[in-house]
Amino acid sequence: MRPPVLDLVGKRNWFYLVSILVLVPGLISLLIPPRVKLGIDFSAGSTFTVRFEEPTTREELKDGLATVGHADARVQGTGQNEFLVRTQELRGAASQPPVGPAPPSEREEIEDALRAEFGNMVDAQGRTVDERGQPVGFIEFSSISATVSGKLGLQKSFPFICCGITGNAVSAVVFASLAIFVYLWYSFRTVAQPFRFGAAAVIALLHDAFLVVGVFSILGKMIDTEITKDFVVALLTVIGFSVHDSIVVFDRIRETVSRGEGRTFGEAVNTSLLQTMGRSMNTSLTLVFAILALLLIGGDSIREFLWAMLIGVVTGAYSSVFVASQILVSWDEDDLPRFWRRLLRRADHEEYEAEASPAG
Repeated sequence: MRPPVLDLVGKRNWFYLVSILVLVPGLISLLIPPRVKLGIDFSAGSTFTVRFEEPTTREELKDGLATVGHADARVQGTGQNEFLVRTQELRGAASQPPVGPAPPSEREEIEDALRAEFGNMVDAQGRTVDERGQPVGFIEFSSISATVSGKLGLQKSFPFICCGITGNAVSAVVFASLAIFVYLWYSFRTVAQPFRFGAAAVIALLHDAFLVVGVFSILGKMIDTEITKDFVVALLTVIGFSVHDSIVVFDRIRETVSRGEGRTFGEAVNTSLLQTMGRSMNTSLTLVFAILALLLIGGDSIREFLWAMLIGVVTGAYSSVFVASQILVSWDEDDLPRFWRRLLRRADHEEYEAEASPAG
């Protein structure tokens, strides 16, 4: 059999090195508190969208919020004179007193203060008053208490285990990984050592998941990018794409091995990679173009979701070819034990030279 033009398997150590170099900055960032910047989905807080009739800048709005006791508010521009604001949890309306109307809620106090400083607010249709003739307030408003955010998955007592996000989100990733491992083990039972296929796919998806989380940890420290429930959805979606790409490659490896194409398992894997790499890359590029289009035309409300998807799709296409499949070859050829024995021999040789030297 003529050797392939491109020997991907023979360069697997270089691919491992690239993965390590890409993962290390994110892993270091995850060791530095705050490991990730959590949105109100995982911490108590309120978020609202406001649009003003008169021109208003982000800095002016941030200063205006500081005057009403919310200097720590995060303000993000989402359109012309429109902003997305995140604050600490705002108090609701007080209970009805025995006599007279109920006092205004904290939300209403902020609306009145901003209206007095920046002029009328407008709704999605551009109106300054509603059907009842009342001044328009925030376009959208939501608030999550500490109790609710805890149920979403934040357990501060275990901040290191999963970068501050545990509970349901992590359970979903763990159970998904176990299910994928068992499924691939069973699906490739006709191949020698089928459990290796499941293990390699899980290692690849963890590679992708840690890379995405690590990048968001860095972005959170640099530009205040937050982890939200949309990010968790994107992470699980990325895991699905990663496993899908790995299964496509693994299935071709199984066919190549069963037909006896290749004198060794490594040659069979290399042939399979060359046959499927184009398909995997084209499928991923199609999705990347769609995500880029959403980012360019304005996906501010789902920006974290889109960035997580973009990073995850790219690294998923890489890991299926250059991580998962290469792990199968390294496992088959005992790369790790051979590397360990080489280190031990080198250590013994250095010790022998040290003892044999005149100084020794």
